[in-house]
Amino acid sequence: MNEIAKQLNDEIEQGNGHLMEMLAQVGKNLFFPKGILSQSAEAKQKAHRINATIGIAKEEGGIMCLPSVMDSIEGLAPENSLTYAPSFGIPALRAAWKEAMYEKNPSLSDKEVSLPVVTCGITHSISVVADVWVDPDDVVILPDMMWGNYNMILSVRRGATLSKYNLFNNAGGLDLEAFEAKVKEEAAKRDKIIVLLNFPQNPTGYTATKTEAAKIADILEEVAKGGTNVIAMTDDAYFGLFYEEETLKESIFSLIAGRHERLLAIKMDGATKEDYVWGLRVAFVTYGIPACENQAAVYDALEKKTAGAVRGNISNASHLSQSIVLKAMQSEGYWESKEEKGKTLKARANKVGEVARDTKYADAWSVYPFNSGYFMCIALKNTDAETLRLHLLDKYGVGLIALGATDIRVAFSCLELGDVEALFDIIYQGVQDLAG
Repeated sequence: MNEIAKQLNDEIEQGNGHLMEMLAQVGKNLFFPKGILSQSAEAKQKAHRINATIGIAKEEGGIMCLPSVMDSIEGLAPENSLTYAPSFGIPALRAAWKEAMYEKNPSLSDKEVSLPVVTCGITHSISVVADVWVDPDDVVILPDMMWGNYNMILSVRRGATLSKYNLFNNAGGLDLEAFEAKVKEEAAKRDKIIVLLNFPQNPTGYTATKTEAAKIADILEEVAKGGTNVIAMTDDAYFGLFYEEETLKESIFSLIAGRHERLLAIKMDGATKEDYVWGLRVAFVTYGIPACENQAAVYDALEKKTAGAVRGNISNASHLSQSIVLKAMQSEGYWESKEEKGKTLKARANKVGEVARDTKYADAWSVYPFNSGYFMCIALKNTDAETLRLHLLDKYGVGLIALGATDIRVAFSCLELGDVEALFDIIYQGVQDLAG
């Protein structure tokens, strides 16, 4: 094992030995290399005459660039757009995102979390977290309705077992009995479990209510107190898009972080959907642990291991994308414009809920609960979902997502209000077509 990795492990062990038990074997071996990176950093500080350390091209004291490239970049100098960003991410962006995290999550006010590490999108966040924390023999607990890419990242690439529970109960909320039973069932079999919580949820567009979220946090703490190490990973991709009064308006990470030494909270979020910059691929990984004597040192070690995973994977996320996001966050009217876009999506969600639940469609489908995010799902009663999807595409030019045998996902995020009723009328007509 590399000596730097050993030093990081020692820092973690001194602060909370249970974290060392949770780390994957890769995670235990990860470190952030010194080598060329540290030598370049030292040279940047001290090489006032000639600096021949970094692998970029320069000329006339500035960054070498093509005018045709810079013509497409408004207001960002080459050194803030074309050069390599640190594997940890731009320091100013990390600090700004952490500050905003406290504004968006009041329950974090009395807790200290790590400085976020920048990744190349939330998919990459999940992949990096999996490298650090997930071993091939680990179990990851997920609902039966889930984003399909979790399987690729956690099961196919990392070899973990996905253990699923029923998502909704008959009362139209989360099936917390099924969740609790699954968590305790897996905890009874092993020393470590991983629970992935995704709110607002993809594909259903559901976020836990305040009461449901508190119960989830209590269940995880209870299992941790019982002697099982629990890693709670929160995928907050659609954070902030909440449409009902009782919906939890902050990340469930804020309710879990710092509750018990055997309970590790890992927040994966990003500008991707929050700031409507899907292709910029800017996201973050943040840790939440209970206070300990050397909490800052533990966070520093976890950040270095996480940045080491980024370094060994893509080297660093796009400097240009990070600078664009940072500039947006620092601009006047940033929060107001986000609120305005959120209102637009809320209006669409309300319209979809009103139309999809119309009794004229009652013989064809039922509607799963949804209160947030981009999506909603319907459960077909007598029609195969994939057959209907293809029929609607071929005959009516309407595209939807089929999930399993009965479920259809509708992305209302890309629907104009005037198209909502027409869409569900066409889906209903398609069901009737197939029924003959």
